[in-house]
Amino acid sequence: MSRGPGIIPDEFMFNEFKRQCLSTENWHNKYDKNDMEVWVEGPPVSTSTSNKVNLSKVHKIKCRMNIKDVSAATMYDVLHDSQYRKSWDPTMLESFDIARLAPNADVGYYSWICPKPLKNRDVVTLRSWQVSENEYVIINFSVKHPKYPPRKDLVRAVSLLTGYLFKPTGPNSCTFTYLSQADPRGSLPKWVVNKASQVLAPKVLRSVHKAGQSYPAWKAANSPDHKPWLYPIQSELAMMDPAQLSIQRGDSLENVDESSSRDVQENEDSS
Repeated sequence: MSRGPGIIPDEFMFNEFKRQCLSTENWHNKYDKNDMEVWVEGPPVSTSTSNKVNLSKVHKIKCRMNIKDVSAATMYDVLHDSQYRKSWDPTMLESFDIARLAPNADVGYYSWICPKPLKNRDVVTLRSWQVSENEYVIINFSVKHPKYPPRKDLVRAVSLLTGYLFKPTGPNSCTFTYLSQADPRGSLPKWVVNKASQVLAPKVLRSVHKAGQSYPAWKAANSPDHKPWLYPIQSELAMMDPAQLSIQRGDSLENVDESSSRDVQENEDSS
């Protein structure tokens, strides 16, 4: 997805993200059950300078869930509230906001646990958001931060574009769409991609939904009026010049070979 001259997302980028969330062209349904759908985008075809056709290796996934008991506003708050995430995200190793870039943009760090025998991952992302009467949008993509280079104990993954779209369907109901085009780096075997597409993604959305059900009670006891994502004046993050950041490209990172772990996992699955 192309960006304007600045690194902070503009209106075009938000509109393009929303278009992809609603599009059905070239998306293949992999799961449709219990108000949850999962699609995988067909590989885009590109022609190189040698006129040979190449298929993109980057996997794009889209999930949509119909939520009947939590408002779009509450779901939006759940994904913003980093303090609350510690109580509901079992895969999280570490997560923190680094700096504020604009009233609706910041840069942050997140690391998570991967299924064995894979190595754990981390990302540094620029996050931006928009709110209107009929939708709530959060998008992020990987950036290079001068003070947070890749770590030796983790594989630095790359988010080309990841985001969330919430659209109210009633006072306490909404549709929740998650779209991600990410490069986990390493040499992931096929079973990981299949598992992420058909098993892990629905579980993640259900986990966020469950967190949304419990959030109002939790927030009432934990700084209920503190929501810097809605009220930027409340933010305690230091400001940072966005010009100090640059887009993180996957080909500039070390590629960790994990392919030797495939037989180990397959043997475990068949036991």
